[in-house]
Amino acid sequence: MPESSLYVPRFNVMDADDVRPFVDAVATAQLVTVGEDGVPDATFLPVLWEGDRLVGHLARANAHWRRIVDGSPALAIVTGPDTYVSPGWYATKAEHGKVVPTWNYSVVHLRGSVTVHDDPAWVRGLVTRLTDRHEATRPTPWAVADAPADYIDKNLRPIVGVELVVASVEAKAKLSQNRSDEDRAGVAAGLAADGRDPAGLVAE
Repeated sequence: MPESSLYVPRFNVMDADDVRPFVDAVATAQLVTVGEDGVPDATFLPVLWEGDRLVGHLARANAHWRRIVDGSPALAIVTGPDTYVSPGWYATKAEHGKVVPTWNYSVVHLRGSVTVHDDPAWVRGLVTRLTDRHEATRPTPWAVADAPADYIDKNLRPIVGVELVVASVEAKAKLSQNRSDEDRAGVAAGLAADGRDPAGLVAE
């Protein structure tokens, strides 16, 4: 497996302690694999990063899972909020005018070998953990066990599980770190004033 594929300038390296919380907060990924015919496939899916494994599920009707060769290389792309950055927000624009637009974003690439789990017990366990994770902060959390067992069984049949054994992690936070304090403050103020997500989220 290649050592690196994500371009990460030194000032855009995400702090190692922030990587897992970032993936946990986003809780979704684009899973990219390549079939035996060399054609790439990608699917957006909910995920959990548990130990050295990223787990999720796909719709059974999605042909992607049938094209996955167990043990083959895969890439999971986890992206946070992203936004356009206007050069008009930089303090240095008034000083010399030598500024250009850019884009701010955060992303984590997880690579490893992938396996499909077409097993009702495995999928039930995953769905239960995913549900518990997303319901945990609600005043009255919903649990898988709240629904009739036969109804849950029926709704589990249309999905299959997938597991990525994580071999490498690359993380990038491109958030104007290469600009001056004044320019960064201008970007944060400009994004906050925009008043729309994801600009407001990037400003934070």
